[in-house]
Amino acid sequence: MAATPQKPAAATPRRKVSRHRGEGQWAVGHHTPLNGNEQFKKDDDGLNVRTRIETIYSKRGFDSIDPNDLRGRMRWWGLYTQRRPGIDGGKTAILEPEELDDEYFMLRVRIDGGALTTRQLRVIGEISQEFARGTADITDRQNVQYHWIRIEDVPEIWNRLEGVGLSTVTACGDTPRVMIGSPVAGIAADEIIDATPALEEMKRRVLNNPAYSNLPRKFKTAISGSPVLDVVHEINDVAFVGVVHPEHGPGFDVWVGGGLSTNPKLGVRLGAWVSIDDVPDVYEGVLSIFRDYGYRRLRTRARLKFLVADWGAEKFRQVLEDEYLKRKLVDGPAPEQPSQQWRDHIGVHRQNDGRFYVGFAPRVGRVDGATITKIADLAEAHGSGRVRTTVEQKMIVLDVEEDKVASLVEGLEALDLTARPSSFRRGTMACTGIEFCKLAIVETKQRGSQLIDELERRLPDFDEPLTINLNGCPNACARIQVADIGLKGQLVVNSEGEQVEGYQVHLGGALGLEAGFGRKVRGLKVTSDELPDYIERVLKRFEAEREDGERFATWAARASEEALS
Repeated sequence: MAATPQKPAAATPRRKVSRHRGEGQWAVGHHTPLNGNEQFKKDDDGLNVRTRIETIYSKRGFDSIDPNDLRGRMRWWGLYTQRRPGIDGGKTAILEPEELDDEYFMLRVRIDGGALTTRQLRVIGEISQEFARGTADITDRQNVQYHWIRIEDVPEIWNRLEGVGLSTVTACGDTPRVMIGSPVAGIAADEIIDATPALEEMKRRVLNNPAYSNLPRKFKTAISGSPVLDVVHEINDVAFVGVVHPEHGPGFDVWVGGGLSTNPKLGVRLGAWVSIDDVPDVYEGVLSIFRDYGYRRLRTRARLKFLVADWGAEKFRQVLEDEYLKRKLVDGPAPEQPSQQWRDHIGVHRQNDGRFYVGFAPRVGRVDGATITKIADLAEAHGSGRVRTTVEQKMIVLDVEEDKVASLVEGLEALDLTARPSSFRRGTMACTGIEFCKLAIVETKQRGSQLIDELERRLPDFDEPLTINLNGCPNACARIQVADIGLKGQLVVNSEGEQVEGYQVHLGGALGLEAGFGRKVRGLKVTSDELPDYIERVLKRFEAEREDGERFATWAARASEEALS
């Protein structure tokens, strides 16, 4: 299963695997690179760029970097060039890559399952302060991202991260990205099954493995044994969701083919139950299908979701069983509807061992190295050696004795990290935005933080669960299509006829077993300055019109366009 398919000595008969022809699928003999990305991956494995970074680029500087490494293979080690300061959003799609590139990098630290020791967290904070001008954003995939990284400093950063068991390997690129997991795995009192052993074995098999270092595009994974469905499983390439089989007991339901970006699709169930021991095999099988059958001709169609859409769940499961697992999977039940409206683990909760965990909310994932170091200190001072990051850009301190909870909560509040956030602080996320991202059109992080403050001031009594997701471009890194209020950054024309930063609005998206994409109101675009007024107006209308117990997403689906405008 793990071996990369050998190129055939001669042409082999093509098998029709979809309605599309010539998609660059290795498994049907299409090995000729069909675009520049496929060519540079064929020329040299992205994993190999580390040696050049350590021996050449870090010593000779930015100008020595080969372009195919700079804008390609370096992603295999978590490195993207960041946006050159002063370039406005109107030029994002116009300028060439070398015109957008700054001589500094974003560096992504992968944190599989969001699991960190306080020692690891402290090292992350120290690196931030020494090498990244204090930056250390928490992402919605449980990672940490630095900015302002110099190529000269990368080997030392790797040395420090790896010294405490962390890595940046395949944090970006056409690779198996970070494996997100329940942030309360192994400690939650209501957990169906602890997925940690499976996640660790999945990492062992695929990280740094050349058999999986040349995929058609990125590959996103989620696994959780929590009944609250806390890993956005519907929008991952593969996801394992905790369920109880009536005969076989606790295990996982398998989902494939989810993803957002400009062509969003929700994942589909294979209808298969797998034990925790079988999860790594099934994971490798799905990953191998993507490698072998994934579309490589057009980058816009190279995600697994397009193959799943063409094949359907039944055929996908058949190929998985017959060609990769060599055995049939057990049919199994779907997960149950979560009983909780919030699934982010914010607040104080009792663990299965009688101790407590405390979830708290930074502002839109933006923290700094000094604060991260203080979180590590605070956790240790309250008897904890473990923290977790979440898929909502939040954090959790684990293993706190009951008599120390109040003091920890107070200490976090002093750092502006509240365990008792408003709905707006709790539910607002933002992507990197134009400050650093070369794809962005508008600013997001500061706008999101200001929006939280303004909505708290205007609607102090609003306490319904609500997600507000801000994205700087159409690519949906902040999951705009599945937010209650999703805001897609674009340039809009204001009342004076000027082109300014603004957003297209998506309303009523949701995840969970009632997952769906948000509704777009025809012609509705809001300038950044108008954003607080618009959201206040819509939320007041929601409060006036909602039925008893009705969620915002449900109301938004039935509300008139006038009510949503």
